[in-house]
Amino acid sequence: MSKNIIPKKEKRENRQDEGAYGKVMMIRVDAIIPNPAQPRRFFTDDAILRLADSIRLHGIIQPLCVRCPDKSTGIYELVAGERRLRAAKVIGMREVPCITVEADPEESAHMAIVENIQRENLNMFEQAEAIKRLMCIHCLTQEKIAEKLSCSQSYVANKLRLLRLDSNEREEILSAALSERHARALLRLKDSESRLAAMHTVIRREMNVAQTEEYIDRLLEARKKEREIEKEKKKAKIILKDVRILYNTIDRAVETVRLSGIDVQTLKRETASDTEIVIKIPKGA
Repeated sequence: MSKNIIPKKEKRENRQDEGAYGKVMMIRVDAIIPNPAQPRRFFTDDAILRLADSIRLHGIIQPLCVRCPDKSTGIYELVAGERRLRAAKVIGMREVPCITVEADPEESAHMAIVENIQRENLNMFEQAEAIKRLMCIHCLTQEKIAEKLSCSQSYVANKLRLLRLDSNEREEILSAALSERHARALLRLKDSESRLAAMHTVIRREMNVAQTEEYIDRLLEARKKEREIEKEKKKAKIILKDVRILYNTIDRAVETVRLSGIDVQTLKRETASDTEIVIKIPKGA
């Protein structure tokens, strides 16, 4: 284990004084609890093991960032560096270098989210969730959050759109290593069932982004035609219903006249373009 990480004499207690903030200090790994606002939700074993090997060889180059909500407990809450902490546990490190910061829960959440976004080690959905959480923490608009993250408002909007995908869709997209542009193309389909069916086709045919967008265009065009045909069918049904009402009205009127003693005769005749109804009333009537 790297000598620059673990001191020769093991520390039994974490020490913190008023001047400790902003300075590197060694803290026991069992005294560090996760950040509840950690935006990363998926930690792959391979990535953690690779990082652990690197730490075993070179030590932890960048200290973790922690805060101490209650000094009397000696427990620290992780602000940033969960991957490093997990990797350190894998190789059995008992202490890790940390920088302690003064931060309330909201500030801690903000720092954790921004640190992960800036390091670009979140997947697209974790980024979207992180941005949403930042907006909720600070009650910010998309424009304001874009300023904080030094990005465009359209970037923020596109990220947030990804949250319309449900957990099953997100899992399949990540498992198939589809890109964010693939995901946004699939979002043009309005319901989850259609998106999943299209996604399976995209994955099976190994479509690139351009092919996926073209495929979605064809699906939407076919659906548009189906809606138009269905609309025409409904319109025809309404017209047919109205015509039947007219026929029934005429029949009832004729029957009423007959009940009054007048021998009314009706004759219906179909032509190529019309339906003729002739009503004969005797002159003597």
